[in-house]
Amino acid sequence: MNENRIHKAFQIGVLLKGAHALLECAGGIGLALVSTNSISAFVNHFTQEELIENPGDFIATHMLAFAQNFNVETKHFYAFYLLSHGLVKIALVICLLKGKLWSYPVSLVVLGLFIAYQLYRFSYTHGPGLIILTMLDIVVMMLVWREYRLVRSHLPTN
Repeated sequence: MNENRIHKAFQIGVLLKGAHALLECAGGIGLALVSTNSISAFVNHFTQEELIENPGDFIATHMLAFAQNFNVETKHFYAFYLLSHGLVKIALVICLLKGKLWSYPVSLVVLGLFIAYQLYRFSYTHGPGLIILTMLDIVVMMLVWREYRLVRSHLPTN
């Protein structure tokens, strides 16, 4: 691939991470503002018809079980996690797009830590979304690393 295509892929990957970060922030704020009773009521309403038609529906039964076990502490954890994760990524996306040299290695470390945590969570939840998110993070890490090497190669030497 030529440098221009790699740079475009880097920009698209970083912008996708930025969009995801905005969604995380919105989700964290929304979760902080909504009561656990409202969440349970929403899930009950959402799954009720499906469970009447098919009481063993895999998705509906798991959503209902999750909502029934969703407590205030869990809600606070997810709200904090989503908001903090999103804010960190937004800051890094802005710095990467501005070409701040220090943001490349910091982004690699932060993404590496997020990947480690996502894999740790996957070991408990077995949620396929975590694997998809981890794969996207790995691709973005590769693009950040490649872009970092490219930017550094264009810096004047002393």
